[in-house]
Amino acid sequence: MIPHERISAAVRAAVAEGRTALVAFITAGYPQKADFRATLAEVAGAADVVEVGVPFTDPMADGLTIQRASRAAIAQGVTLSWILDEIAAMDPPPAAPVVLMSYLNPLLAMGYQRLAERAAGSGVAGFIVPDLPLDESAPLDAALAAQGLALIHLVSPVTPPARVAAAARASRGFLYAVNVTGITGGAKAAGTGLKDYLARVVAASPVPVCAGFGVRSAAQVAELGAVVPGVIVGSALVEALERGESPAAFLEGLAAPPG
Repeated sequence: MIPHERISAAVRAAVAEGRTALVAFITAGYPQKADFRATLAEVAGAADVVEVGVPFTDPMADGLTIQRASRAAIAQGVTLSWILDEIAAMDPPPAAPVVLMSYLNPLLAMGYQRLAERAAGSGVAGFIVPDLPLDESAPLDAALAAQGLALIHLVSPVTPPARVAAAARASRGFLYAVNVTGITGGAKAAGTGLKDYLARVVAASPVPVCAGFGVRSAAQVAELGAVVPGVIVGSALVEALERGESPAAFLEGLAAPPG
């Protein structure tokens, strides 16, 4: 199966089983660099798709939790190249498709063609790049598409309908619907108009829609899952790892029916 199709297939398979797909975010090498492979393997066993965050010094879309995780991972020497090597070395490979979430600078530094080739060789299925505008994404998109990799675009509650449709058409794997106008780990993913906004995004998208930012409870997963096929959890999972909790147990708790 083409790598980007593995992502869409994983989300659709969860829906076919009567549940909301869970997309789980971890910061590579956090809390401990030496535990990365084990953490990724455990998360991939409990989630449908895994986002691996590439640590960056100025993560503009991220709140304090992921900023803190990025700084700590960078201090331990975690780099994009190291992440690709570590994922490539996993035996067996992660059970769920892996997507790298990275700001643009590390990708530019590696070079798009080399990046795409190394990512494909490592078993990575795609990329999310929060600071890459849709209008400027063609060069990276072309390099990734040549290797069958996804480029997943983001939309938000203030994205105009025509641009939502354009981002949906350009996305492979899934379309990332940001729940709030803000940063990760902040405002709760709820409020007037959220479901209507997500329903409009779903109606415009040929690929599955996964909603993220502010997701912290099984009740939220259930509420959002009534509208979108997949839900993304990030800061809350990173905080669970900080507390020394089992990431698999935390994710299983999110997937459990509330009550």
